[in-house]
Amino acid sequence: MPGAGRAGPGFGRRLADAVSHRGPLCPGIDPHPELLAAWGLTADADGLARFSDACVAAFAGFAIVKPQVAFFEAYGSAGFAVLERTIAALRAEGVLVLADAKRGDIGSTMAAYAQAWTGDSPLSADAVTASPYLGFGALGPLLDSAAAHGRGVFVLAATSNPEGASVQRARAGERTVAQSVVDDAAAVNAAAPGPGSVGVVVGATVAEPPDVSALDGPVLVPGVGAQGGRPEALGGLGGARPGQLLLPAVSREVLRAGPDVAALRGAAERLRDAVGYLV
Repeated sequence: MPGAGRAGPGFGRRLADAVSHRGPLCPGIDPHPELLAAWGLTADADGLARFSDACVAAFAGFAIVKPQVAFFEAYGSAGFAVLERTIAALRAEGVLVLADAKRGDIGSTMAAYAQAWTGDSPLSADAVTASPYLGFGALGPLLDSAAAHGRGVFVLAATSNPEGASVQRARAGERTVAQSVVDDAAAVNAAAPGPGSVGVVVGATVAEPPDVSALDGPVLVPGVGAQGGRPEALGGLGGARPGQLLLPAVSREVLRAGPDVAALRGAAERLRDAVGYLV
């Protein structure tokens, strides 16, 4: 929450505890214009708020939920106001919030992003996604801020989009670039006590995922369901060790069940049950 200091357990511990009680599925809040229309909502801040309120009600019993920041940002300041309220509402239900913002920059700009998403800003969530492709070291201000405030960071490693392969599968010495990202995240986790608070993002449909067995942190796995990733194929992804936190992320597969809150909740719970063996 805004103003939260480092007192109390870090994000890695809080995530592990939440997943042990509520399961590993990470539902997304993606108010895409086509979904707004399918739900009979207007493509404006009011429709955005109604969509988000339904998702908060449906996902209140889950461990972690991932709002896609871009779909809020598209509506300017009114959209960000809805996002702030959505983050606060989820956290009031005891849900950890992963802001899918994919921020990445250098120097003072990265420090400003860090303040916005992991500091004392109204937008600050429990964790945020980040892009390391200006160099993993450029994420330093974000990683430092997250650690100081007890928050987490999920770093993009291997994504499912075809364009990503030319960079992520390129060789950096003996390793792929994606593997170097995982290894750098593992090094950050190794320097801190307890379950690691720096996770990585590995797409569910990546043919040759990097080895995450030494990460000591969570792995966000988007692309389950409508994008082709099968829940039963996730066990051992990237050499994940038994008990390692894999968080299958799902959006359209669940959101197309709306706008009825009970239908949304039911769709999410069925997928949560399908991946329960990952806990």
